[in-house]
Amino acid sequence: MAKTDSIVSFEKTSFDYGQNKPILDEANFVIRRGTKITFMGQNGAGKSTIFQLITKALKPESGKVNLTNGVTIALSRQVIPRPDLELTVRAFFEKCFTEKVYDIDPRIDAVLEVVNLKGHAKMHERIVKSFSGGQQARLLLASALIQDPDLLLLDEPTNNLDKAGIEHLTQFLTGYKKTVVVISHDADFLNAFTDGVLYLDIHTRKVEQYHGNYFDVVKEISARIEKENRKNAQLAKEIQDNKDKANFFAQKGGQMRLVAKRMREKAEELEDEKVDVRKEDRTIRPFEIPHQDMLGELVNISSYTVISKNHKPVARKSHISLKRGQHLLLRGPNGIGKSTLLEAMARGTAPGTKITDGVKVGYYRQDFSTLNFDETVLKSLMTAAGGFDQERVRAVASGFLITSDVIDTKIGSLSEGQKGLVAFARLVLEKPGFLILDEPTNHINFRHLPLIAKALSEYKGAMILVSHVPEFVAQIRIDETLDLEK
Repeated sequence: MAKTDSIVSFEKTSFDYGQNKPILDEANFVIRRGTKITFMGQNGAGKSTIFQLITKALKPESGKVNLTNGVTIALSRQVIPRPDLELTVRAFFEKCFTEKVYDIDPRIDAVLEVVNLKGHAKMHERIVKSFSGGQQARLLLASALIQDPDLLLLDEPTNNLDKAGIEHLTQFLTGYKKTVVVISHDADFLNAFTDGVLYLDIHTRKVEQYHGNYFDVVKEISARIEKENRKNAQLAKEIQDNKDKANFFAQKGGQMRLVAKRMREKAEELEDEKVDVRKEDRTIRPFEIPHQDMLGELVNISSYTVISKNHKPVARKSHISLKRGQHLLLRGPNGIGKSTLLEAMARGTAPGTKITDGVKVGYYRQDFSTLNFDETVLKSLMTAAGGFDQERVRAVASGFLITSDVIDTKIGSLSEGQKGLVAFARLVLEKPGFLILDEPTNHINFRHLPLIAKALSEYKGAMILVSHVPEFVAQIRIDETLDLEK
């Protein structure tokens, strides 16, 4: 990492959301001007909170967050705030500035070009919620870039982006001359431009600082854990040897008791030399999604509607029949109408899609709007389970790292990654016959993804999946692919 001026530094900074949610404990780290930094940490560790401390939206309990004088900061959040979904594109961008910008339209056109969101004549008048999830992700990024900040904070910028969108963003960040800090779980994306890593350890609540690219850092962390374990194993052997000798000499009596005492003291000194092995992020437990046991055809898709390049709906015919255990992958670029189609299917209102009577639909929606943000996690899970057997509900929840300090929290106050884990826990409790999954990797810690892929691959009901992550899809048994672009 280049030895340049500090743009942000945390100095013995502590922060918590009350007794049950400590985030930082006297954290010290520096972000240097012109570097590109990855922020890593477990779902719910507090990465997005650190961004809010940098932007001064939150204040630390103690310590300091130092910013270089006059530094400008722009934050691209994980999701567009709900009230902003009702705004026009122009109003959405105008909100980025504290003062009126008279040349806002050409600036919007220029920044939409940068994020590869080509406009049309009435683009500025479109309502934000009319865009697909991937297009909204590009709008979020554009809302940060239009401010031309000294420090760009990107919170999960690849969520909902298709392959072309991720390639475009990677290319942009590689050539970007200013300071960037990115929270993401996409390893290949991060490795393309990262100078260093800040790692928020959920156990110590400290921020560890590493140099090098993403894969270098993962290797370094693994090597460190192995070294610490080896040292402790060696010390444990010496401690046991001293204890055995102490017991032997103590039985001899007389002067030998002094020798035994020295041996015990030596064992205690060696105990103090043991190091706290760096704990890795916990991973969710392996799980399965139980299926509703029904025979015959569960879903029939005879036609569907897509959005053409000139933004007009186009109907197409198909011959797709899903029986128990059959998995369909839905493919297509951002904006073609995948999420709209899945939502209509889940509601039972998609023309051309017939779901057999009695089939229970389990729907994982990319923006988590199927969850009631005002409910506690426990109430939401109890509803999914049919309102009984709290012991089973708590057992399922703990498998998804939803522990006793989280389960009574309102869903709206969880991190996006934790909301995703709640959504999966609900699917386990619902026992659906037909599973609809819209971008289930968004916001989820990369350590959890192989276990989620295995559960989906082994799911014995009918399933439709949308995902822009090829490595994830490759781990799942897919019987048929419907490419909406062809």
